[in-house]
Amino acid sequence: MMLLRTIYLSKMVIKIKPLSVNVCWQGKRFKTKTYKDYEKKLLLLLPNKYEIPTGELKLTLKWGFSSKLSDWDNPIKPFQDILQKKYGFNDSRVFKAITEKEIVKKGEEYIYFKIESYGKKEVKEI
Repeated sequence: MMLLRTIYLSKMVIKIKPLSVNVCWQGKRFKTKTYKDYEKKLLLLLPNKYEIPTGELKLTLKWGFSSKLSDWDNPIKPFQDILQKKYGFNDSRVFKAITEKEIVKKGEEYIYFKIESYGKKEVKEI
């Protein structure tokens, strides 16, 4: 008789170079009309004055989705690119990101964000 054991791991390191979304597809990608409209609307809705600290950054995001089927990670890159365009920083400076999703009623969708300095005092776990 073979015994099966389940091992639960809370932390794991996989030794492989992370793949950038920029190398996932061949050929030129074009912004859709939906994305262009979203970008235009967000650039108008975002406050004109928002202080971006110097050095390494920590980005906190919370999405209010009306569908439980929405993936928590899909809106990150488009939103981050729009933030970078609006506030003139390079998103390669983001060293830590915290992302959360919440299910809300249809019509009450939202995006919460906070950009702050990523201080060396924070614990970096591996």
